[in-house]
Amino acid sequence: MESKEIMALLLAGGQGSRLGILTKNTAKPAVRFGGKYRIIDFPLSNCINSGIDTVGVLTQYQPLMLNQHIGIGIPWDLDRKSGGVTILAPHVKGGEEMGDWFMGTANAIYHNLEYIDRYNPEYVLILSGDHIYKMDYSKMLEFHKANNYTATIAVLEVPIEEASRFGIMNTLDDDKIYEFEEKPPKPKSNLASMGIYIFTWKKLRQVLIDDNKVHANSDFGMHIIPKMLADGETLYAYRFSDYWKDVGTIESYWQANMELIKTVPEFNFYDNFWKIYTNTENQPPQYIAPGAKLKQSIASEGCEIYGEVYSSVLGVEVVVEEGAVVKDSIIMENVVIKKGAVIDRCIIDRNCVIGEGVQMGIGENVPNEDKPKIYNTGITVVGENSIVPDGVKIGKNCVIYGETAAEDYPNKELASGKSVIREGVKI
Repeated sequence: MESKEIMALLLAGGQGSRLGILTKNTAKPAVRFGGKYRIIDFPLSNCINSGIDTVGVLTQYQPLMLNQHIGIGIPWDLDRKSGGVTILAPHVKGGEEMGDWFMGTANAIYHNLEYIDRYNPEYVLILSGDHIYKMDYSKMLEFHKANNYTATIAVLEVPIEEASRFGIMNTLDDDKIYEFEEKPPKPKSNLASMGIYIFTWKKLRQVLIDDNKVHANSDFGMHIIPKMLADGETLYAYRFSDYWKDVGTIESYWQANMELIKTVPEFNFYDNFWKIYTNTENQPPQYIAPGAKLKQSIASEGCEIYGEVYSSVLGVEVVVEEGAVVKDSIIMENVVIKKGAVIDRCIIDRNCVIGEGVQMGIGENVPNEDKPKIYNTGITVVGENSIVPDGVKIGKNCVIYGETAAEDYPNKELASGKSVIREGVKI
């Protein structure tokens, strides 16, 4: 096997529970973003644009759609005999009667030592699969190599009042890291870890082996980085100042999509120098009917617009019928919005039918009674494969937990903060 200077390990196994019903059947990195893309497209595209052609994708929770999307890596030019993309799932090792789940970020890497050793890399790049950004990892590698560090950790300056939400790197004046604090109540700095690490592999490999003897749930932030600092290893912060968004909550996911449709978007999808690649089937072109209105929105391939769409993001093969109005919303693929329906500040997952005259996202902003911490942003969310019958009125912060049908709406109304849970559908 050809040795690699650097290879990437992309952590894509998290449940993404803060995205609620959107990740009930889908791994968070496989959730749609910006119409036709998925969240994992961004780190995968960053890898190939940075010249990194060997990527292991570590999956765990609801991996089917993610595996189908990645395939053999053709859209990202990662279908290679030497390197390419490899899906790495929890597995049984020789001599074991049963396999184990990955129990932490570092534990996941530890369980794949054999895969990494096949390429005998000098350096490994550890990535999260659930952030939206563009980054040239080759520049970060140059920084790491030039100074012969044990680890280089990408950091982003955040407002100090928000720093307690992040893992914080405390540094000296030259950005040498002397302390890591996980979500400190009183942060000493505002340098937030982006979950992007470059390690010198020989040193990381030994630390992983040693730490596995102590922690079954080994994590980079909680265990590996503090251990390296305690052992006197040299760790430095690599400052990043461009667009980066953690889309881990319903509100941040909605906001990040809405930022794409600004007159001058903060994040540019259309940069030929640094393309974002994705796996999409050939679709017919979008169709905007005479008299239809489409303003400050993204409409993906295969969309048919006969009604009105304002400040919204539409996935592939969305149909907005005559007289329907969609505002400030995210509509995923293969959704039909029927005549006269009004959709305001909603997220509608794939394969849904919204009936004629439905009003969704109306009324007072009442927190959801089931999960107020997730659904308390004024955004109503509809799970996949749902049918909302004609004439139903649905308030704000409502949750339709997928696969609903006409009989689930006996009163033709769902007050703000309420949920519809089909029998057999788990929350």
